[in-house]
Amino acid sequence: MSEPLAERMRPKTLDEYIGQKHLVGANSVLRRMIDSGHINSFILWGPPGVGKTTLARIVAQEVKVPFYTLSAVSSGVKDVRDVIVKAEKDRFFNTESPILFIDEIHRFSKSQQDSLLGAVEKGTITLIGATTENPSFEVIRPLLSRCQLYVLKEHTKEDLLQLLNRVITEDTILSTKNIELRETDAMLRYSGGDARKLLNILELVTAQENAEGGIVITDELVKSVLQTNPLAYDKDGEMHYDIISAFIKSIRGSDPDGALYWMARMIEGGEQPEFIARRLIISASEDIGLANPNALLLANAAFDAVMKIGWPEGRIPLAEAAVYLACSPKSNSSYLGIGAALQEVNSSGNQPVPLHLRNAPTKLMAELGYSDGYKYSHDYPGHFAPQQYLPDALKDKRFWHAQHNSMNEEKLYEYMTRCWEDKYK
Repeated sequence: MSEPLAERMRPKTLDEYIGQKHLVGANSVLRRMIDSGHINSFILWGPPGVGKTTLARIVAQEVKVPFYTLSAVSSGVKDVRDVIVKAEKDRFFNTESPILFIDEIHRFSKSQQDSLLGAVEKGTITLIGATTENPSFEVIRPLLSRCQLYVLKEHTKEDLLQLLNRVITEDTILSTKNIELRETDAMLRYSGGDARKLLNILELVTAQENAEGGIVITDELVKSVLQTNPLAYDKDGEMHYDIISAFIKSIRGSDPDGALYWMARMIEGGEQPEFIARRLIISASEDIGLANPNALLLANAAFDAVMKIGWPEGRIPLAEAAVYLACSPKSNSSYLGIGAALQEVNSSGNQPVPLHLRNAPTKLMAELGYSDGYKYSHDYPGHFAPQQYLPDALKDKRFWHAQHNSMNEEKLYEYMTRCWEDKYK
């Protein structure tokens, strides 16, 4: 039985590696590191199927050091320690440290990550971790501080087309089938930027077509094959991207049934509870916001509850939060406001703080006019006194615009109009 297509076509060198030119292109950070012959510990963060494992293997091969690999799903502290002991024995004096690659490092517990610290710090091993989750949430600070972080991007359409054309001309099996890529939109769409999923789809489609004279791949053919084989291609990427997108959009669209269904899909698919809980917190801030500020409190409480009780009971507070968020009135005024403010900062640069808003802790600062004219709000009726709070060049700019679809935000709007009159109308 032959290897799967994705394994047969796994790149062996940087020149064969597709995409991620910001990391492996000419004069890029990893290319320079490899050329120097010295590899520092680093973590690769990116979506599934963008080449994290492949890149780690290529790095080890290029610098010619032993390469050990562990999966965070199936390895424990003892496995980590065994590899470290073996690495110490395999390392010769004045040679580069062996590389330990840990796939899905975000699934390692704190104790497992702690067991790596000493070996990484002493240089016994060079750690390369791979994760689909934000390392700042999942990797302990001492370990993260000892590693560089490199972000891998989702493959572009051009990357995936290059891969497809390479496969049908170079693969030992598919190159004999005379494949014509007449249409590729369906394959690219179903792959979602995941190269491994793309190759699985291609292998599945070509395995069911044995026409003499060649195989013509069309969008219709791909759709018909995948509809009859819904679980035949990599499900992990869908779990992290397609389904979470449907989950968030169901909450945004005020459909608790949709939110519960997609949450159930994630739970049954083995999704990490903290992944779901973090998305609820983001949704509470981005989509509900000032329309119901309690949504953020409940989402945070659900996150804390899940961390304390775990599965399977954790599904209950998550479901409570999801239903509450879906049934809440919606506002993205804060989300739009910070976006507009960031855009202004990027376009207008560092505008000076008006003198009356500056503190005057020294005599010189007071003499220069710092804090002159500042009105202390609590000294005025209603704890409000109108004055300028933006830089002079931006004094008439508006970033926050109230949305009039909830009582909570309407009250904020009414208070603003009482204070500022026409400014926030």
